[in-house]
Order: sequence, then structure tokens, then C-alpha cells
Amino acid sequence: MKSLTALVLNLTLLMISLVARAELTIEITQGMDNPTAIAVVPFAWQSAGSAPTDIAAVVDGDLNRSGQFTPVGRSDMLGLPSTQAEVYYRDWRAIEAEYLVIGRVSVAGQMRIEYELFDVLRQNKVHAGAVTGPVGEARMLAHQVSDAIYEKLTGIRGAFATRLLYVSVTRVPGANDYFRLTLADSDGARPIVLLESREPVLAPSWSPDGKQIAYVSFETNRPAIYRQDLATGQREQLTNFKGLNSSPAWSPDGKTMAMVLSKDGSPDIYLMDLASKRLTRVTRHYAIDTEPAWMPDGKALLFTSDRGGRPQIYRYNLQSGNTERVTFEGTYNARARVAQDGRNVVMVHQQNGSFHIALLDLVTNRVQVLTSTQLDESPSIAPNGSMVLYGTKYAEQGILAAVSVDGGVKFRLPAREGDVREPAWSPYMSR
Repeated sequence: MKSLTALVLNLTLLMISLVARAELTIEITQGMDNPTAIAVVPFAWQSAGSAPTDIAAVVDGDLNRSGQFTPVGRSDMLGLPSTQAEVYYRDWRAIEAEYLVIGRVSVAGQMRIEYELFDVLRQNKVHAGAVTGPVGEARMLAHQVSDAIYEKLTGIRGAFATRLLYVSVTRVPGANDYFRLTLADSDGARPIVLLESREPVLAPSWSPDGKQIAYVSFETNRPAIYRQDLATGQREQLTNFKGLNSSPAWSPDGKTMAMVLSKDGSPDIYLMDLASKRLTRVTRHYAIDTEPAWMPDGKALLFTSDRGGRPQIYRYNLQSGNTERVTFEGTYNARARVAQDGRNVVMVHQQNGSFHIALLDLVTNRVQVLTSTQLDESPSIAPNGSMVLYGTKYAEQGILAAVSVDGGVKFRLPAREGDVREPAWSPYMSR
């Protein structure tokens, strides 16, 4: 009995530690050649007690991760201003900072973060703002500040206040692996395990409003598609057909889900009306048609098919029913994901025997290989179209990595232990 008690205790401690180790870390491996120097001063805390979150550190980390900025170290700062009257531009010119961010944080029921952005060289304030929200969402509020600063300085909407889905796998010697569907902030912080199973979990995807997710789970001993409400945790099984049930993809209006089913023979693309659960078969081909992705206007789908002999990407027009091949460079192109501009497509592209992440311009048909690692998979593009998240291998471990769409910025997001895979970047989160 003693040994059984010890076993239960050890397993309990193991589970607790595994959840903690699911958190991702950031390792920046490549940035722009001439990043902008920016100083993010520790924000002044204006309420009782101590600040629950270092807001400036979150903003500093976001801007650094973009690869376009080099934050000034706190030990190099000659002052710690929190108001405009306390800003002495000569102090920041002396350490070659080009921009300066200061702020104040207070709590009166909700947290309020006020911030100001200064151009050091021109010696003027270029932006100021404030965000408010629950104290428990302090990190997300900080990401919103980062978004505003990033947009002001680059002209591109920020995507720091978004979320990530990914699957983490923990190997258990002599037993089935643990699969966890995990939700985290865009920087990998605050991981929440949404589903844990001893059976595989695959292909997570987001509803367009960011309130629901869909995924494939083998918990019934065969693949089935589920959707889950993030606020309530309520789950609904959408399919349970014999054979393949995979690759759920929400339509831009959130009313329809594309998926892959083999219930009528070979794998084909189907559309499910989510209100009525009525299915419409889209493709009818003896080849394997899989991995549907919606065009942003909802009028067409991209999908992977080997109908030409090797996996390539095709486009299906929902109005005309016409199908056309869109990739021709290389013998293998798969897992297309479309940016919100409807022009750029990220995909898995084989080159010289290795699988890389590549960018396809649908207007010019130009293919640009973005990564140099060898087993890259499952690309997911940020809602602002600036970065691509994907799965890869590093030091014999499955990790997530990210690359900018011009290939100039790269960073890794390894977990503390175990493998991570199948990333899905959220849309902009509705508030």
C-alpha cells in the first residue's frame, strides 16, 4: 500500500511539473541589421503595495522580439522619468536612444496604464495613450501598450495582444505520451492547458472572433473534430465519421467550417454549416485533398492535393466550382495559410530534400524561402501578416519558432521540457 501511495504522489507531482514546463521561452536568433534604439523606462506604480506586473518589462520584451527595436538596458539609463516634466533629452541622447517610453500604473478597481512616447532626436512627444482592464490581465494590457507603440513607429498594427494555441507532448517511458492543447499569450507566457489526453491532439484553429477554437482529438480512439468555447470551456463534438476527420478551418464569417472527411471514400474537402450541421462536399477526386484554408473574402479555399502526382496547393472557387493549381515551383508544397491581405501565403516547401517555410506571393507567383532549418511544418501567420509561427526541430526537440515575412527576424520558443508543435496564431481578440 505504501508503494501505491508513493506512486500516486509521484504521478501527481509529475503532472504539476509538466504543466509548469509547458511555458515557452523566447530565444531571439536574428534581428534587423539596424534596429531602432528605444528606452522603455520602468513605469511608476501609483497605488498601494507593489506592482503585480512589470509593465515596462513586458513592453520591452515585445519590442525586442519584433526584431525592429533594440531596447536600452535599465542599468544604462541616466534617469527614470515618469512624467514629461522629468524628461531630459540630453540624458537619452547620451546613451544613443532614439525613442523613449515612460508610463504610470494605478489601480482603482481596474488597472489603468498611462504611457507616453517621445522622439529623442526631435525632442517632442509623438504619442500618448491609456489602457484599462482587470488587474489579472495586466500582461495583456501591457501587450496593448506595445501594440500602440509598434503601430505608431512602424505604421503596422501590432499583434502582441494576441494568443497562441499549440500542442505540447510529454514522453512518458513505458506508457502513452501526454498530449496537451495549450493556450498562451503571444510571448508564450501564462500557458493554460485546455485539453489533456493520452491520445493525439492535432490541428488547432481559431474562430474569427477569437472566442472559440476547433481541433482534432483521438480521445474516442479515432479522429474526431471538436469545437470549444474558451470562456465557458464547453466542448461539442462536430464529427465522428469512420475514417478521416481532420483539418478544421473556420470561415471568415464564423458560420461555416471547412474540414477533411473520408467517409465517402478518399479524403475530400467538406463544408459544415455550424448552425444546422449540414455538410456540403466541395471536392470529388480520387486523390488526397486536405488542409483547407479560407481566403479572407470567404469566396475561395486553398487546399493541398496530390492529384498532380505530388502535393501541391490548389484554389477552389466556391461560386464557380472551378479548381486551379497555384504552386508550381518545387515538387512539394503544402499546408497553405493566407495572410489577411489575401496576397501572401505561407506554406511548407521542399527544397533540396529539406522542408522549409516559404512565402508565396499570389500576384507575382514568387516563392521566397524564409527558414533554413530542415523539418519545418505547420506555419501560422500573425493577424498583421508580419510574422510566421511554425514547428521545427532544435537540439533533438520539437519546438516552435518564428520568422518575419521578409526573413530578417527569427526567434525560437522552446518549452522547458517536452516537444511543442501545431501552432495556431489567434486573430485580433475581440474585447
